[in-house]
Amino acid sequence: MNKSHSAVRRTSARQDSFRDQAYSSSPAGNPAWHKQSPRKKTSGRSNRTKRKSRLPWVLLLVILAVVGYRSGWFGQLFQPERINPPPPITGLHPVVAAKQKELVSLTGQQGIRVVITDGFRSSEEQDALYNQGRSEAGAVVTYAKGGQSYHNYGLAIDFALKKPDGNIIWDLDYDGNQNGRSDWLEVVGIAKKLGFTWGGDWTDFPDYPHLQMDFGYSIKQLKRGLRPKGYATPQP
Repeated sequence: MNKSHSAVRRTSARQDSFRDQAYSSSPAGNPAWHKQSPRKKTSGRSNRTKRKSRLPWVLLLVILAVVGYRSGWFGQLFQPERINPPPPITGLHPVVAAKQKELVSLTGQQGIRVVITDGFRSSEEQDALYNQGRSEAGAVVTYAKGGQSYHNYGLAIDFALKKPDGNIIWDLDYDGNQNGRSDWLEVVGIAKKLGFTWGGDWTDFPDYPHLQMDFGYSIKQLKRGLRPKGYATPQP
């Protein structure tokens, strides 16, 4: 036998051996192959599955948060004082009344005479004011109906300036004490230091005479019966 025939047989034998090994490692050639433990799935697919399983819970929490905020539920949770039924409000909150007197005193020391033109306002009075410029004659002065203003809860006041001749004015540029500054803005600055919020800072409908203390309560919460401390008993 020549060398070429011997080399062919060796090559053929190696190919047969490779085929046998491949067959024995396949499911058809190795029955035990089916009993082997399955390979682990990729971690990427597992992470995606976990994220999908958490998605409904995340959406549920977001929905609950939005509903809780809009309904005022969070306000009840963190400011739980509630009076059922709330007593009737007939005057300013005691803290607001005290700060009002302090405002008049402090501005007077600066040579500015402040007049409080409005304080507590009933819902009926608020409705009448709302109708002005709509169903009644006059200019529109408010967008709040009865129960929608902090005045209705004794948490707001309105002011004006009084000139030496006794005239009441609403002039933001008036400088009666002759110090080169607007008396009106001086009053606002003192009021803010006392804890008031100024309606003149509102961008949608500025209310320049308006000062309020809401104690962190929204109108929606007040309408639901929540009250700042101090309203535990009816006012005289």
